[in-house]
Amino acid sequence: MTYNFAEKIDEIAQLAGNKLALICVDENRKESHLTYAELTAHSSQLARALQLQGLHMGSRVLVLLPRGILPYTVYLALLRIGATILPGSEMLRSHDIVYRLQHAGVEAVIADEGLLSEAEKALEQQPVKYRFVAGVAHEGWKSLDDIVQGVSHHPLVQPMDDEALAFLSYTSGTTGGPKGVQHVYSWPREHLKVAGTYWFDAKPEDLAWATAGPGWAKWVWSPFVSVLGNGATGFVYTGRFQPETYLQLLNDYGITLLCATPTEYRLMAKVNGLQRFQLKLRSACSAGEPLNREVIDTFQREFSVLVRDGYGQTENSLLVGTLKDMEVRAGSMGKPFPGMRIAIVNEEGQPLPVGEVGHIAVHKSFPALFRGYLNDPERTQAAFRGEWYITGDKGRQDSEGYLWFEGRSDDIIISAGYTIGPFEVEDALVKHPKVAECAVVASPDEERGHIVKAFVVLRNPEDEFLGERLVEELQNHVKQLTAPYKYPRKIEFVRDLPKTTSGKIRRVELRNKEQKNSSWSRT
Repeated sequence: MTYNFAEKIDEIAQLAGNKLALICVDENRKESHLTYAELTAHSSQLARALQLQGLHMGSRVLVLLPRGILPYTVYLALLRIGATILPGSEMLRSHDIVYRLQHAGVEAVIADEGLLSEAEKALEQQPVKYRFVAGVAHEGWKSLDDIVQGVSHHPLVQPMDDEALAFLSYTSGTTGGPKGVQHVYSWPREHLKVAGTYWFDAKPEDLAWATAGPGWAKWVWSPFVSVLGNGATGFVYTGRFQPETYLQLLNDYGITLLCATPTEYRLMAKVNGLQRFQLKLRSACSAGEPLNREVIDTFQREFSVLVRDGYGQTENSLLVGTLKDMEVRAGSMGKPFPGMRIAIVNEEGQPLPVGEVGHIAVHKSFPALFRGYLNDPERTQAAFRGEWYITGDKGRQDSEGYLWFEGRSDDIIISAGYTIGPFEVEDALVKHPKVAECAVVASPDEERGHIVKAFVVLRNPEDEFLGERLVEELQNHVKQLTAPYKYPRKIEFVRDLPKTTSGKIRRVELRNKEQKNSSWSRT
């Protein structure tokens, strides 16, 4: 079979070309708009221009763009020519970019003008054949605005085999570098069948705001595929998150569908005087980490909307959630979506009885499941137990089919919806001349669910007396070497770390210590 998500957009444009596809608002309330007809034309024109520059079916392209209308156009243009997209967060540092360029054999980079500094540092170490900039042309970089001049905007769509590689998203691992998650061209079709129908629930009449930023799998999930694929109008805000600003935007624009992180919901729920905001939300959902009951109750009481939890991963799609009109069970992730084979299994991949804690697993027959980790057969094999893909999360299922999250089965940290591998933070910390060794774990936090905490052994124990000055120095050091969202918000100096007899750090002891000492627990 063949499928290309761009065809779906063209179909919508043919039926309702003048319908708004996107409304983009900046922090000064300046607006820009794009209709479905314009989205088809602009993305087709850019696709043809990129082909003329030398990109082709199978080209691997790293995209580094902030929120705005342009990411939608660029992603669609690349899909139209059959390229493979590497979503890249604007927070990536040169070290992160070099890793992706080398690991994936990237052929081209498309970057925002404001992100060229980190990109150029990376490209000095790992050159690519093609460089394109969103903005004014720079030495070695061709401007996207320049290359489209005089190029036809007649629709262009390359039919793609279902199994051709469409998206290569990188996600953190507990050891080694980030893993390249491979999703194929049929993935958007299958994602729309599940999340777009049973959970996200976008409809053509909706003004839908999914707050995820480009560079993350969640942006591909919701703002890109689920909003546009259902013919809704997408709302984009390019300013920084401020809870009162978000509520005011929801109020002023009459947004009807919201998908945000638990952290964003938690902070909005704490704003004083919520009765000031007259929201028109008909539906709201959340994903990235469990959502506490207090927030659900606040939004139900103040805005008459039920915030519905959803669970999935970069490696798949939405798997479990509270669907429309489903009874909410406080603390539960919800139920598997219709037709989904989700089970709680043991270490051997055998399904466990009701109520027993085990691995949350999805059957390998799920069409939206990833096609393995790029160039990493060992970690791919380790992710499966027989017929089941093991998510890395522990849970249990009750007699009525509801699933309950019990925690990570590895050392991965999920903070404010970001997935963070301890290795990446530890690798950055030990590059500091004052650090002898360290261990990084999740520490419970009321607003973010968890935050990154580092236990640091100093080369010179006397440096501990530098106190907060050294803490800030180490935090800034990490921000310079890897994406800033990964930096340790807490640092504790210790004389040694718990280890096994073979010398491996026992993060589990430190993690349990943090859980025990925490003054906050999710309810």
